[in-house]
Amino acid sequence: MTISDPSAISAGLPTNSRRLVVLGATGSIGRSTADVISHAPDGAFEVASVAGGQDAQALARMAISLKASFAALADPAGGDALRAALAGTGIRSGAGPEAVLEAALQDCDLVVGAIAGAAGVEPTHAALEAGRTIALANKECLVCAGGPFMRTAAKAGARLLPMDSEHNAIFQALGGAAPATVDQMILTASGGPFRTWTAEAIAAATPEQALAHPNWSMGKKVTIDSASLMNKGLELIEALHIFSIDAERLDVLVHPQSIVHGLVTFADGSVTAGMAMPDMRTPIAHCLAWPDRVGTKAPRLDLAAIGSLTFERPDFERFPALRVAMDCLKAGGSLPTVLNAANEIAVEAFLDGRIGFHQIASMVEGICEDAVRRGDGGEPRTVSEALEIDRATRRRAREALM
Repeated sequence: MTISDPSAISAGLPTNSRRLVVLGATGSIGRSTADVISHAPDGAFEVASVAGGQDAQALARMAISLKASFAALADPAGGDALRAALAGTGIRSGAGPEAVLEAALQDCDLVVGAIAGAAGVEPTHAALEAGRTIALANKECLVCAGGPFMRTAAKAGARLLPMDSEHNAIFQALGGAAPATVDQMILTASGGPFRTWTAEAIAAATPEQALAHPNWSMGKKVTIDSASLMNKGLELIEALHIFSIDAERLDVLVHPQSIVHGLVTFADGSVTAGMAMPDMRTPIAHCLAWPDRVGTKAPRLDLAAIGSLTFERPDFERFPALRVAMDCLKAGGSLPTVLNAANEIAVEAFLDGRIGFHQIASMVEGICEDAVRRGDGGEPRTVSEALEIDRATRRRAREALM
């Protein structure tokens, strides 16, 4: 495993200032990261660079509040606006893919990889290739290019720390145990806004209804994925790579309270659970301070107040996207890459009102089946190959919408 032994965790705050790079600084993960940093003791963290997508003003505000040395905007057209917003602050800036890459490669102790979508793959991989420790919140890195990412981590001696709440819970629940001692890893899903809806009602759901998540505040794309349960399928693919575990030992339970985020069953029958309130500041703080601990303003878990925790099996009939994702997980090869790319286009089309909610899973499944028929099944050997498969799949998905 590329995750270092969690048994080395010690009590207390980071003993030295941690120098951070925050990729995806203006997104929901980036904002929660900034909150953790702002409430940490003085000197616990310093920020080398921040990177954002298109909102120059939001990125400038983030760079100023975090006292970053460099800010990069992915959109080249926003370069002038970013420079103007940062005038007089002493913060350097740049715009375009090269600037984001420059931000990713700043000297630091840890890179927060939170750029949403496939756009986050190249800069995060570059930081990994440079031997940086990555706190990974971007699903696409491992779903799209898991094999190449893990090979790069091994070659560079780099470390991946899982920042997603479910994988972070598994990481903590493992307690340093070897993968061979694990019988099963279970990721939990809240069930989203449609957990109790009929299949007919789900099929007719509007974007507004799908975006009304009962527990989490997230970006639009991941919220739609949560409503379809595709998100959980993508997380299973991530878990396979992060924890070096085969698909047969991975499973999902629906847990509407979102208190237990992951469970590990060991060979001796013991089960450990990673539990916390549904607040991303908890796993973010764990990664930023690891192997130490740092306090957050996240609410504390009060089990007596909650009263009961419930679990149920996922319904593949009402939520076929999870079944499609699990089929791709088991098939392996290039199918996870195809799945991810097709899903991004399908979700985009749903949010634009071009397809219904029920068509997300059917569209993605059709594109995956087409990839199998064409014989495009080999695992990408490099990140470049993975991104080429990603681009080709997006092209076919857009053509399917015409």
